[in-house]
Amino acid sequence: MISLDEKALTDFFRRLDRSLFLDNEYKSHADLDVPLPIGSGQTISQPSLVVSMTRLLDPQSTARVLEIGTGSGYQTAFLAEFSKEVYTIERFQEFTDKAMARLNALGYSNIFFKTGDGSDGWPEQAPFDRIMVTAAAGKMPDALVTQLAPCGRMIVPVGKPGLQVLQLVFKDAGGIVSVRDIEMVRFVEMKGRYGWD
Repeated sequence: MISLDEKALTDFFRRLDRSLFLDNEYKSHADLDVPLPIGSGQTISQPSLVVSMTRLLDPQSTARVLEIGTGSGYQTAFLAEFSKEVYTIERFQEFTDKAMARLNALGYSNIFFKTGDGSDGWPEQAPFDRIMVTAAAGKMPDALVTQLAPCGRMIVPVGKPGLQVLQLVFKDAGGIVSVRDIEMVRFVEMKGRYGWD
């Protein structure tokens, strides 16, 4: 059951200027509902998918959220807006630095940044009420499922290069995990032990 305020999500989406998260020749295309390159083979997701994934994750004002793949920081802003704390991991230091500057400038003080391999999550800060994965895994990332708190949920694209299934993972109060397929998507690879290599 989704309890995220739909109007609040829509209003935030309309307020947040996506161009703030781009600093290359694609900045002028920020209003288009398409993924755009941000460098190093990475992309900023299309706005409609960011909104959809945020809605499915259903962040709450008391929630501690783990994000795998900070990227430009655009999705991170949505998580920070509706959660208590966001722990976000990015493997490129350049992206971490840029996202931190952008999100600090927007006034967010509830985001904790880490540069490194996100495939193992952030065990020192676990468990998390919500986990958002913005890179595609070749198989279900068990290390992240382990870090999901009881009554938590995780969004993760799982599949092969070129096309994956966006999956919604639930962990009930007793720790039993269930998975629901949402839609077909295309994401860049999650590097590390859950990648495609």
